[in-house]
Amino acid sequence: MCSDHVIRKCVPDEEIPHILHSCHVVAYGGYFGGHKTAAKVLQSGYYWPSIFKDAYEFVKYCDMCQRIGNISRKHETSLANILKVKLFDVWGIDFMGPFPQSFRNLYILIVVDYVSKWVKAIALPTNDAKAVIKFLQKNIISRFGTPRAIISDEGTHFCNRIFDVALGKYGIKHKIATTYHPQSNGQAKVSNREIKRILEKVVNPTRKDWSFRLHGSLWAYSTTYKTTLGMSPYRIIYGKDFHFRLELEHKAYWALKQLNIDMHATVEHRKFQLCDLDELRLFSYENARIYKEKTKQWHDKHIQQRNLISGQQFFLYNSRLKLFPGKLRSRWFRPFRLINIHPHGAVDLKDEKTG
Repeated sequence: MCSDHVIRKCVPDEEIPHILHSCHVVAYGGYFGGHKTAAKVLQSGYYWPSIFKDAYEFVKYCDMCQRIGNISRKHETSLANILKVKLFDVWGIDFMGPFPQSFRNLYILIVVDYVSKWVKAIALPTNDAKAVIKFLQKNIISRFGTPRAIISDEGTHFCNRIFDVALGKYGIKHKIATTYHPQSNGQAKVSNREIKRILEKVVNPTRKDWSFRLHGSLWAYSTTYKTTLGMSPYRIIYGKDFHFRLELEHKAYWALKQLNIDMHATVEHRKFQLCDLDELRLFSYENARIYKEKTKQWHDKHIQQRNLISGQQFFLYNSRLKLFPGKLRSRWFRPFRLINIHPHGAVDLKDEKTG
């Protein structure tokens, strides 16, 4: 006699899998969740003490139920911060576009330093490897020195023989952010988004003057306070704050400077500022470290913790079907067997069908 005053048959342990299979998999099952599957068992007149627990476990390991569904932010891996001490050691590079044609330009090539968040960009008519190499030699290597590494995505304008030979000539290491984890080049993606938002607000309605407005957008981005650094990228590079046009137009400001001007004291003060530049950069590095630690704690608190063991089987999520979903088509395929686990969440999978 159950709590709803209905008499049901008590099921022995050996019959439980068959009953759950009938109420979940067969034509009248419908592959519903654990609660509705248990309700169908009760509706059929069967009962055992752990009916709901067994139903949830059965649905959890159902092959077809695992192949249907989407991923969310709770399934992300633990956040791994990229922290560098030296300026201009690591640069992120990326293309934006194509945009509406502006003075024969269609693309924006953007390069950002991972420490100072300093951004260099140029409008280009094509997105090929030769234009990338020319930009790096003229605007990065000849001005800021040879970087240790450059991080890019898997675009053909970065992953080709011409680009690899040019980087090998200078001894630069090329790191590639995969399609499944574009966050490896996250700093370039963030800069892309911010500069694009500025351009959206300053261009004309025709949107054909974006290449003319690009340098102003870069200047606005580089002179803006960054929470991660605790200052603007301009101050980290030059060791002083940027003077806005408002300061030059304000007559009271210049009158005050004229009354208190002392060129010798100004020169000495500037020398001390240059001497304190390394200390200023270390201060920004410490701000970035604290900020990213707090971000990592907040991010990891909301993800689902998983213990991966070599030899386990996993389904692989096809991210292309998220952008171009096929009707009645599963986003998960194979399964694959886990072979090796790398730091920061990367894994090696083996397809047992193809070997």
